[in-house]
Amino acid sequence: MKVLTITLNPTVDKSSEVQNIKPEKKLRCATPKYEPGGGGINVSRGLVRLDINSTALFTSGGRTGELLENLLTKEHVDILPVKTKGETRENFTVVDTASNEQYRFGMPGEPLTQQEINNTLETIANYSPFPEIVVISGSLPPETSPDILRKITAIAKENNAKVVADTSGDALTEILKEGVYLLKPNLGELSRLTGIENLDNESADDAAKRLIEEGKAEMIVVSMGPQGAYMVTKDECLHVPAPSVRKLSTVGAGDSMVAGMVSIIAQNGTAAQMACMGVACGTAATMNPGTGLFKTEDAKRLYTWLTDKAVPVK
Repeated sequence: MKVLTITLNPTVDKSSEVQNIKPEKKLRCATPKYEPGGGGINVSRGLVRLDINSTALFTSGGRTGELLENLLTKEHVDILPVKTKGETRENFTVVDTASNEQYRFGMPGEPLTQQEINNTLETIANYSPFPEIVVISGSLPPETSPDILRKITAIAKENNAKVVADTSGDALTEILKEGVYLLKPNLGELSRLTGIENLDNESADDAAKRLIEEGKAEMIVVSMGPQGAYMVTKDECLHVPAPSVRKLSTVGAGDSMVAGMVSIIAQNGTAAQMACMGVACGTAATMNPGTGLFKTEDAKRLYTWLTDKAVPVK
């Protein structure tokens, strides 16, 4: 199956190291490292590692946009940039080598003009042949109405694509007005969507089933960090435990999890296989420092370990 990932507020992640961060002092940083960033973009990067063909559609403007396109091309990601007048944002991460503490600075990006929004919607609607899977992931640019995501979801469903959603807040609320194939909330987001406070492992599956019964999603995978994940459909609920590994960073774990799940959907795998690969890739990402995603060999090894660990709930 062909996959299209959509990222409306992409970034170039710039990272470096310095010893002893102190105010009012000139800090001599190590040579910076530049990596592509943004939800859907990271999903496409993860899919490359899993030998799944995808196209990354994203807004791109200015010198940072050109850098982002070049970085993705070097990683063999098929790109479909939608040009903007505003500069693509850049995030900055610095690690204090004396304490191993990480400081992460996220920039908001620039608003999209109405013409740029129209161009984005037209580019998606005219994409041919239309992909079987559409992944909508990441944040929205400032001042951009979340209604754009509902329109994108509607276009995808009109073309019989399976929509995978991984965003939050009002953006996710708008997407779910159309309904999606797969939703990946954490407990906090699931609580907000259902209006059920203080969700825990015991109540998460019932809350997810409520959304499925309301037609918001066909399948929900509730991400629970070190507790693994619940995979819920109208007919079944499975718990997939998270393997115990030495965690170095949680950056990119959520996007890696989505990439793992999409890779199995693209191969017509089972729901259990999908959830296991998602947890495997998400866990593998935590084994790497900084902003890197997972290593393929780590993800495949953890997936093999997990294949008989998914257990029915209730």
